[in-house]
Amino acid sequence: MSFETAIYQWQQGERRLRAAPAERGLLLDRVIDALVAELRRRLGGRFTTEELVSLYDGGTMWCLQVTMKSAPDDPWAWEAGVVVDAAFARYLREATDYAGGRRTLSEA
Repeated sequence: MSFETAIYQWQQGERRLRAAPAERGLLLDRVIDALVAELRRRLGGRFTTEELVSLYDGGTMWCLQVTMKSAPDDPWAWEAGVVVDAAFARYLREATDYAGGRRTLSEA
């Protein structure tokens, strides 16, 4: 999967999150925070956009366990197109080669 494809999907997740009813926002944020914590555990504090895309492309079934544990009584909060994609978008901001809302490519 290309970076461009992945970031498009992640941005769509952020858009869906913003469009969610306000009363669901706190729980969705809690689920996303749990997913970001798991991303941090899997990739560590120092990672590249390529590594994040590779993890996403390798499958996100593991995310369902995290979402179910974070909101066991609210299956609407498990929607991958919202919480998983928004979590990846949020964690993307911490990539070593991502700044100012875009990917920075080294010239070496």
